[in-house]
Amino acid sequence: MRRTSFARWPCSIARTMDLLGDQWTLLVLREAFNGVRRFDRFQAELGIARNTLTERLDRLTGAGLLDRVRYQERPARYEYPLTEMGADFFPVLAAMIRWGDQWLADPVGPPTLLRHHDCDTASTAAVSCAKCGGEMSADRVTMEPGPGRVAL
Repeated sequence: MRRTSFARWPCSIARTMDLLGDQWTLLVLREAFNGVRRFDRFQAELGIARNTLTERLDRLTGAGLLDRVRYQERPARYEYPLTEMGADFFPVLAAMIRWGDQWLADPVGPPTLLRHHDCDTASTAAVSCAKCGGEMSADRVTMEPGPGRVAL
């Protein structure tokens, strides 16, 4: 069965999900943020099948979130560092961690802490308005059509 492509939908959520909307892709990105760069290490950390990992790395490099850099000639081997576009995805993962820790974590506590370098404190993500700094939450924001919104 073929999946529906949302790549051309006039919706940033749909387009992002079209690119990143499966569990392996997000977990590959998680490992990239944890400093993993090489194929064998991604595979070892995730327990992912080689063909699945190859497909996800190809998708992420093709979309510009990861780079593909040769580090060995024979046999040819590559590293997959985050690009600027990939690094810019971190707030999304941080928000997912915060939500998962609040609603899905084990009673013993969260599996990962995010230590903020500026204040050396374990903290969580917060979404704030880029203009005024106020909290962005469902009861403080209204979604409205933007200039790129067209009918489907």
